[in-house]
Amino acid sequence: MRMPERIEPVMFAPCGMNCMVCYKHCYHKKPCEGCLMSDRGKPEHCRKCEIKNCVKMQEIDYCFECTEFPCKRIKQLEKSYNTRYHASLLENSKAVKTRGMSVFLKEQREKYTCPKCGGIISIHDAECSECHHKVW
Repeated sequence: MRMPERIEPVMFAPCGMNCMVCYKHCYHKKPCEGCLMSDRGKPEHCRKCEIKNCVKMQEIDYCFECTEFPCKRIKQLEKSYNTRYHASLLENSKAVKTRGMSVFLKEQREKYTCPKCGGIISIHDAECSECHHKVW
């Protein structure tokens, strides 16, 4: 999948994940529409996500809008992403809160666009979805 000219805000998950760079989105012919849309095309762990359900119950869009941010669930997810993917969902959330969604998504587009072919670099395996170039 090639990186679009613009990443839509709906691809920013409540937890701070940029769904555009998720391997499930990058490598599937029917990619998911992001956490804030339908569950079509999503893996089971995304469909049953407690964080997504929590923001719905709180009637907010993003975890950083919650008074308990960062909660235990977010801290656990953060630890996993730090360890496994060298990425910070907390930093993503803070960037959106302080600098705005459009600035954050523009930076993400630049960071995760393959320099060789313009494909999407998956955060989960650091590989381009088009040419399979390993980036990091």
